[in-house]
Amino acid sequence: MQSAPRTSKRCSWVNEDDPLLLEYHDREWGVPVHSDRKHFEGLVLSGAQAGLNWSLVLKKREGYRRAFDKFDPQKVARYSEKQIQTLLGDAEIIRNRLKIEGAVRNAGALLKIQEEFGDFDSYCWRFVSGRPKLNRWKTTREIPASSPESETFSKDLKRRGFSFVGPTVIYAYMQAIGMVNDHVIDCFRHGQISKANREQSVAQVPVERT
Repeated sequence: MQSAPRTSKRCSWVNEDDPLLLEYHDREWGVPVHSDRKHFEGLVLSGAQAGLNWSLVLKKREGYRRAFDKFDPQKVARYSEKQIQTLLGDAEIIRNRLKIEGAVRNAGALLKIQEEFGDFDSYCWRFVSGRPKLNRWKTTREIPASSPESETFSKDLKRRGFSFVGPTVIYAYMQAIGMVNDHVIDCFRHGQISKANREQSVAQVPVERT
């Protein structure tokens, strides 16, 4: 399926000369996620982004998928100090010890949530009452860095032993996995995702030519 033509209106943070960022905006950002591996990927990458830009993280995403066993939390939770040292030497990921150790620790915390709720997906969607929150921002400047929901979500994750899950990081995660639709209203994806969510076709939101 082709991405929308360049003449389509997009969110202002998208650099159309950055093909990875363009593809991510047009196909993934704001699309509801219901796979625990995708949730874990979102948490790891959102934490990795702290202090950096998302474009850099996207460039390293394939490296992360390889290095973190395709974001299998059961495998990551068992990583030893030797494996962490290996990751610290891996140029295809962000070599920050605190972030790498946080990802390993978060994998273990995620497994505990799976035991309690059946899956992580059921747990996290509770913070928006099970349905994506639709916002109607006119400009990117209006979009907040956090929200009451991300504050509550962040606090609960921290209580459960997660790290790199501050309210701002978690709000970025919620945007990425479609818990909120923060495409600006004149972006072509705002309407597409909103329509699919209304129809409860949340498993896969197609890209339509506009």
